[in-house]
Parts: sequence; structure tokens; C-alpha cells
Amino acid sequence: MLYAKIVLKKCLCLKRNERFLIITDSKLCRISMDFLNQAKKITDKVKLIKIPIAKVNGVEPPKDVAEEMMKCDAGLFITAKSLTHTQARKNACEHGARIATMPGINKGILKRAIKINYAKLKKFNMKLAGILNRGKKVSIKTKVGTDINFSIKGRKAYGTNSGIYNRKGSFGNLPSGEVFIAPVEGTANGIFVADASFAGIGKLTKPISVHVKDGYAYEIIGNKAKKLEMLLDSAGKNARNIAEFGIGTNKKAKVSGIVLEDEKAIGTCHIALGNNFGFGGKINVPLHIDGIIKSPSITVDGKKIMEFGRFTMIKPRKSCR
Repeated sequence: MLYAKIVLKKCLCLKRNERFLIITDSKLCRISMDFLNQAKKITDKVKLIKIPIAKVNGVEPPKDVAEEMMKCDAGLFITAKSLTHTQARKNACEHGARIATMPGINKGILKRAIKINYAKLKKFNMKLAGILNRGKKVSIKTKVGTDINFSIKGRKAYGTNSGIYNRKGSFGNLPSGEVFIAPVEGTANGIFVADASFAGIGKLTKPISVHVKDGYAYEIIGNKAKKLEMLLDSAGKNARNIAEFGIGTNKKAKVSGIVLEDEKAIGTCHIALGNNFGFGGKINVPLHIDGIIKSPSITVDGKKIMEFGRFTMIKPRKSCR
């Protein structure tokens, strides 16, 4: 499969004799086989581990699996629920592992959004990250009701790896195509309305409105609000923390109802609740769930960088073709 070759050779830069770990589950095991077979053509030190399907994104893997993560040179985590924002992933990267995660992936996404021009994507992401790194205050508005602002002063933007995880300790999603940052805790106020998808729920047929005060979601309104409230309550108060703000930059990604792809699609941004300790934040809880917002207008320090889903200050130069 072409996408398996791209992921292993281009994105993870897997080399002969490297220890390669695939973590999967019963839902995505079949897709994992494509990568297992391709990896065996590169290195004979390949291991596949199947874990139970977690209830939500961000739940720690079993202890023995976390230990295996520490031993690998490179890892690919193809699971229904994300392992990206876990202590186990963070520990493995601090130990030098290169890791790509693909929570909720399907073959449509693999065929559609993996074969891109990574060099051009990186160039664009670097420009966007630079704006956020220099920024202090972000404001987001949409026609369906989003009106929220927060501080990013002193925080670092991530996503400039742009899908190439060739350095020790590097990590990120595949498909790639987002620039994201952890808002300063306690500074977010307003409402964000997710109208594409929400992690833990899936594709949204009706919007979900999240009301935020002093950095925490205090009220959730919408068709699936009760389910979202239950997920948050299961992880404690800090699960309501405004953890992440991200902007999609992959031209080949589309809004499909799968958060992994939706958050990469140009014309979307996302706000996540819960854990952000792995990318510059202070909150460590066993949950990280993204809400995807379509066609936002975004300003940084009063300067508009996106209007109704279209970049204004900078434009992607066919970054994913």
C-alpha cells in the first residue's frame, strides 16, 4: 500500500534494524496489518501489540504496553481512541522514540490525506506557527454562534514537524496538517460551537455549544450534550479545561466526521477540552477531546488571519498537492 510506504519511509523514516512498535486494537487491527507487512520489509525488529479499546481519548495504556513504548525507536499507534496525550507517549518520546498516532483512522483518510507535499506543508505551518508564537490574544467567531477569546502569551505553537517525525522524541498525528497551541489556563471566556464533529461523539448532525468562563467549560448545550458531560465528569474538574486551539492546514483533508481528519481540513479550527501537558500546558487528566468548528473567523492580537474559513494574512501555496 502506498500510504504505508509513505508513513514508514517518509514520515517516520524507519531504518533497518530499528525497533518498531505498532499498537492497535480490535477495531483497527486490520488496517494495522498494512503497516506491519510494510515494516517487515524494512526492519526485522517489529512488534505489534493489541490493547483494549479505551472509553475516551487520553486514557493511559496498560503498564506493560507503556514499558514497550519506552523500548522502541519508532512507533505507530493505530487505535480507536488516541494515545497522543498520555504520559506513556510523553515518556517514550522523552526516551527518544519517534511516534505517530492515527486515532480513528480509516482507509478513506489514508488514501486521501497521506500523499501530500510535506515540504510545502511545513513551510506554511512554520508561517502560521510564527504568528501564534508572537501572539498574545486569540479571538474566534462564527456565524453559528462561536464567540470566544483567550490568551496564548508565552506559549509555543506545535505542528511544525508537519508529519515528518525523523528526530528523536518527535511525535504527532498522521495525517498531518494542523498548527496548535495550549491557551493559557484560566484565560478563555465565551462560547464555542462545534458543528463538524466532537471526539467521543463523532459526526455532529446538530451543533454543540460549549460555554466557557475563566478557562473552564461550565455549560454544554446541544443534542449530545449529556454524553459529553458524562465524559467530562468521568475525568474530573480539570477535564473541562480549555486545553488546545488548533487550525487545519491540509488541503487534501476534508470534513468527514472523523476528528483525526476534520481537525486537519483547511477551513476548520478546533478547541479541545482536558489534557494539554504534552504540548506546553499545565493540565494532566486522562482525557482530551476536540470539538471541530467550521468556517471560523480568527484574529490574533486584533489582526485577522482567517475569515469565514479562508486564510487572509497567509495563504497555503498548494501546500498539500
